[in-house]
Amino acid sequence: MRILVINPNSNQAVTDGMAEALKPLAIDGGPEIECVTLADGPFGIESQEDVESVTLPLKKLVSQRVDADAYVIACYSDPGLHVCREATDKPVFGIQECGVLTALSLGDRFGVIALSRTSIKRHLRYIRQMGVMERLANERAAGLSVAQSASGEGTFDRLCEVGRELRDLDGADSIILGCAGMATHRAALADHLGIPVTDPVQAATSMAIGTVLLRRHE
Repeated sequence: MRILVINPNSNQAVTDGMAEALKPLAIDGGPEIECVTLADGPFGIESQEDVESVTLPLKKLVSQRVDADAYVIACYSDPGLHVCREATDKPVFGIQECGVLTALSLGDRFGVIALSRTSIKRHLRYIRQMGVMERLANERAAGLSVAQSASGEGTFDRLCEVGRELRDLDGADSIILGCAGMATHRAALADHLGIPVTDPVQAATSMAIGTVLLRRHE
């Protein structure tokens, strides 16, 4: 059994951070979790153009990696999610969709920490499509690049600042990290804020594990 977790940008540091964050999900008897980097992707997915540019490369990779039992598209804009689902009969999970679904189970209203203001518009459009806008407390930007989110100095302090605003000013009782590059900060941020923090890569991979294990016993 194998779950392929695909980082659609070409920043290996983001992939390495995801792999570290997913180690607790590598359970005995469970699927192998393989994290890969899309070499054809931009260094960071920070615009709608970046999102659109990786759609077909993602479909190609999913079509080629027939050895996987499930796929996770590890970018918070869920690029190529539907075209990848058309390319395989295996389940494909998008981390924004899974992150929101997980947050809905952890509290009444969730907040999102986005990388930048420009990404918020994309995320809100997706949340409207999911029909859960009334459960969104707010989405605030951290003012970071993808590279900074993964390894930048002062990143954690900035996430704490935005998280406190979402909790105290907006009434969020759970937080979603709105970029795969933030994965390594989840546990420490949850401790700091005292409310649940969802890493959407962990959320999507957890759903993939459950689906793969159940399918194996059908």
